Amino acid sequence: MSAPIIGITLDREEPGGYSKFPWLALRENYAQAVAAAGGLPVLLPPLAASVAAYLDLIDGLIVSGGAFDVDPTLFGAAERHATVTTKDARTAFELGITRGAVARRIPLLGICGGQQLLHVALGGTLIQHIPDEVPAALAHEQPNPRNEPGHTVRILRGTKLHAIVGADQLAVNSAHHQAARDVPLALRISAIADDGVIEAIETPDRHFCIGVQWHPEFNLSAGDRRLFEALVDAAHP
Repeated sequence: MSAPIIGITLDREEPGGYSKFPWLALRENYAQAVAAAGGLPVLLPPLAASVAAYLDLIDGLIVSGGAFDVDPTLFGAAERHATVTTKDARTAFELGITRGAVARRIPLLGICGGQQLLHVALGGTLIQHIPDEVPAALAHEQPNPRNEPGHTVRILRGTKLHAIVGADQLAVNSAHHQAARDVPLALRISAIADDGVIEAIETPDRHFCIGVQWHPEFNLSAGDRRLFEALVDAAHP
């Protein structure tokens, strides 16, 4: 059986650092996690004109994270928090490929900012800055390295995520200042932090469409590994 092709969205950076010209980037552990789970990682530059061709090519999709936010106007917010930074071209591409993957029932995993993107794509809104809106909030932008746990999340029983990870609780890393605010009809909550912040979402049907607020590509637990294995398994053509 051939390895399923798992597309992973790339970030785009302005000139500086790696190159004097605009460049694309992805941490290596995304691809390593897909390969370890038996998939073939294929990196997807954020080219809006290529969305349909990408969807014809891939068997599964990962919407990766990044140090930026979804434009609040895309979920109807009247105001924009001072901390919000956007990458409009990347977001437009990811909204297009996410909605296309959902329509075609291509297995999809949204990671950190990818979870927030999935939430907005399916009709949800976001908390723009957790410290301002969540009383006694945990350190969701953890001070310790991202390859260490920052806090725990409670996995809700009866969800697809719980069936995959096989645990009621996971220790996770945390690198975000925004979060899902609500629960649109197209989604349900599958994990929550101790401060009430939504940590994972999924579609209620049998289609593999899951978003997690942490970074399972760092493989901090058996549950993280099982999440990638479940995505690859669902993506087998």
